[in-house]
Amino acid sequence: MNTPIEDTLTYVYAAAPLTTQVRDALADLRGIYGSPVLFVTTAAPTYANLPAPLAFAASHVPCGDFNESALKTHFEDIVWLENVARAHHNVVQALTELTTVLPLRMATVYQDDDRARRALADRHDSFAERITQLAAHTEFGVKMYLVPATPPAEAEPAADTTTDAATTPGKAYLRRRRAQHTEAEARYGHAEEAAAAIEAVASRYASQRVRHPSQSGALTGPAENVLNDAYLVSDEHARQFKAAIEQAATSFDSVRIEVTGPWAPYSFAMPPDEREQQPQGEGHNP
Repeated sequence: MNTPIEDTLTYVYAAAPLTTQVRDALADLRGIYGSPVLFVTTAAPTYANLPAPLAFAASHVPCGDFNESALKTHFEDIVWLENVARAHHNVVQALTELTTVLPLRMATVYQDDDRARRALADRHDSFAERITQLAAHTEFGVKMYLVPATPPAEAEPAADTTTDAATTPGKAYLRRRRAQHTEAEARYGHAEEAAAAIEAVASRYASQRVRHPSQSGALTGPAENVLNDAYLVSDEHARQFKAAIEQAATSFDSVRIEVTGPWAPYSFAMPPDEREQQPQGEGHNP
């Protein structure tokens, strides 16, 4: 990236212990727009239980694309969002393969490295404590889709003049609508039963759960997403967790259950008591 440094912002991907292995292995890593991944550190002493001083993994990005007004426009551009999200995720996943990572929210940017450094210093102990709590844990996603039971309704057939007068097209339509409503209620009821069963199974292996809003639109296709949960699972129980969820899913034929992961613990970067109070990676353009 040839943008002059004075025309850039400091984009932060994650916080992580800056071990020699991490520093060496990521020397050639590229992030947003192919920019090098750098490390912003502080003078804070190494936190207990961390293998090395804490650092931000960061890149310099064009101010014209990542200032507040530009981001408002870019967040409506699906292609741009996908490219940035993919680059952000690739950096976080590369770090995750080497150490415990505290992922930050996409588009967490600071005015410059000094501002990022001060932000890291201000929250150093809370970040470090959270990293120690997340050690040897990864995130799994569990999504449930209500699969359409019947194909989309076709156009209304022409009235049959030979049909008994008591069975008019209007009455036939109302009967179909009542039947569809009854079927939908039954399917949602089955989905609630499946969700309860999945949650019971997951709780045997997971230490925390976050319930995300259901997805819609192009992300789900024709199926309706009715459950979108994230679970924090120890590496020791990861295989059992995934196998148990997939086994439980076979008991419910009216829904499709999808297990994804393991991922870096995006949903658990903040402790439970902070998730509702403060956006992750606060401090956009401070």
